[in-house]
Amino acid sequence: MTSRSVPFSVLDLSPIPTGATARDAFHRSLSLAQHAENWGFHRYWLAEHHNMTGIASAATSVLIGYIAGGTKTIRVGSGGVMLPNHAPLVIAEQFGTLESLYPGRIDLGLGRAPGSDQRTMMALRRSLHGEIDDFPQDVLELQRYFDEVTEGQHVQAVPGQGLHIPIWLLGSSLYSAQLAAKLGLPFAFASHFAPDMLHQALALYRSQFQPSAALAKPYAIVCINVIAADSERDARFLFTSMQQQFINLRRGKPGPLPAPVQDISGYWSGGEQYGVEQALRMSVVGDPTQVKSGLEALLRETQADEIMVNGQIFDHQARLRSFEIVADIKPRLSIPELIG
Repeated sequence: MTSRSVPFSVLDLSPIPTGATARDAFHRSLSLAQHAENWGFHRYWLAEHHNMTGIASAATSVLIGYIAGGTKTIRVGSGGVMLPNHAPLVIAEQFGTLESLYPGRIDLGLGRAPGSDQRTMMALRRSLHGEIDDFPQDVLELQRYFDEVTEGQHVQAVPGQGLHIPIWLLGSSLYSAQLAAKLGLPFAFASHFAPDMLHQALALYRSQFQPSAALAKPYAIVCINVIAADSERDARFLFTSMQQQFINLRRGKPGPLPAPVQDISGYWSGGEQYGVEQALRMSVVGDPTQVKSGLEALLRETQADEIMVNGQIFDHQARLRSFEIVADIKPRLSIPELIG
């Protein structure tokens, strides 16, 4: 069987562990990004969330600048900016500034969800009605701000105009897959927390894709959780932090990333266990041999063009080790050629 090369990238929510601060989280994110660059990861994305006391990446474009300024070659971007929260011109100017400072290294991933609850949406000064329906028009407006200036264009993104910053559409449903196909844009699926429609979305995106000036053929990222350690027992222990975080979120009590526990069974009810395990079923947890097997199975099933790895781990050194294991495994993966 012939193999193909698949880039591996990092998704970072800049988690704030219990007992730590946002400043700590930022320093740890930069440390992970620097290691990821040295280990050969392709890009490093940060996600916009608001009113989440365990996630420090709310001011996403500011944090992207910090990470890009502390690295040299790895692509840095948003996974993603929640466009309903922002005027397209403001995002164009922010990412135009980033691209001007770090040319050839900036990605703009766009999400359609608000990344917050309704009260937080109101605090962001966003209407609760109509904004999501404007998403396709807002994406087109952003594209115009990154294109060359046209005759009669009265509003320009300065900086931003003419920089052709890559735009990605992110999603966990068929909506963004269909829009990415229609606009000829690359697509990233958030299966690390909402895996239900993964295969259907990928099939729809690939079958309906229309080539564009941005992209000649479909390109899909699949984002998953990987918790790797030198033993399965240690990996399962580390994974309990993310499991607790999801339970707390479902209970309406989001907070800092909890410390891992030896026995998660006493923390959740049967219904909570089922819900969390369904949401996190696109997670590869285990020792290096198990992680290798899991990644190979994922690549066979999805035919992904790129894998993006998320890993919410309480201890920073353990988190670094998890990503290091993924980097060590990558050259030894047996990845089948794309079909069709």
